[in-house]
Amino acid sequence: MQEELFTSGRHIPNIDPSLQIWHWPISLYLFLGGLAAGILFFAALFYILGKDKEYPTAVKIASIVPPIALSIGLLALVYDLTHKLYTWQLYTTFRIESPMSWGAWVLLIVTPLSFLWTFSYYREVYPKMEAKLKLFQRLKFLNSLEAFLSKNRIYIAYALIPLALILGVYTGILLSAFNARPLWNNAILGPLFLTSGLSTGAAAIILLSKDKHERHLFGKIDLALIIVELALIVHMIMGYYAGSQVQLEAMQLLVGGDFTVMFFGFVVILGLLVPAVMELIDLIGFKVPVIVPATLVIIGGLVFRFVMVEAGQLTRYLY
Repeated sequence: MQEELFTSGRHIPNIDPSLQIWHWPISLYLFLGGLAAGILFFAALFYILGKDKEYPTAVKIASIVPPIALSIGLLALVYDLTHKLYTWQLYTTFRIESPMSWGAWVLLIVTPLSFLWTFSYYREVYPKMEAKLKLFQRLKFLNSLEAFLSKNRIYIAYALIPLALILGVYTGILLSAFNARPLWNNAILGPLFLTSGLSTGAAAIILLSKDKHERHLFGKIDLALIIVELALIVHMIMGYYAGSQVQLEAMQLLVGGDFTVMFFGFVVILGLLVPAVMELIDLIGFKVPVIVPATLVIIGGLVFRFVMVEAGQLTRYLY
């Protein structure tokens, strides 16, 4: 019989931190949360600026995406939890120092607001659907609810802007708060995830818009966001190079390691550089199918979350 004695306590199940605890549902949740945050931010911003008629897709049509994305993201999050029936306990307290607590409460507020925002434009955007379903004829109280929401839409917009920004930043801070993971232990992740979420939101609006002027504007916005995102990625990598030996080793997963092809191939090149060049060409005056760069940006944003979540879990400090 062979006996082993562990004096460090590092191999005791359920005590020592385990690798790869978070799986694909968390990456999907982070992506959908950022996408919803980006679309809601632009919808609220352009409504406050009085541009809802000039940019109807951004304010009205694309608003169908956030409630769906947030619902799927929350389902993915709950699916990944070990003790699903205890999820409600997140809302029995609020810890100001906990990113998880901030995220839970922001999602609790943003999700119903996204549904209300979409519903306030329901009859205007989907008249044929309402003609078939006749919801407002069957449920009379919906008329009063729609009138109330239309009257107070400006207040919802003012609330959505800071909430959307917090939601976008939170998806990155959630990772950077784990100090034991050197790849995540970087303050740049919050702004980086926010910028990526705004970029994917702009790309989704481009995909859904049929108006050339609206696509042109959001092409400019997306191009600016891509440049900022590339700058933040460079800043992040430089931060790893200037960090400790453990961070340098963790960064090598992205630069010369198992995730290099995914990170530089699908995120940096196909997800950022190629769309930026195509959008720049389109802005100059050459016709480029908008579906291509917009789709690449969205795919790149999704792959970026998967890479950061999976690679980050393979690294840890040894105290």
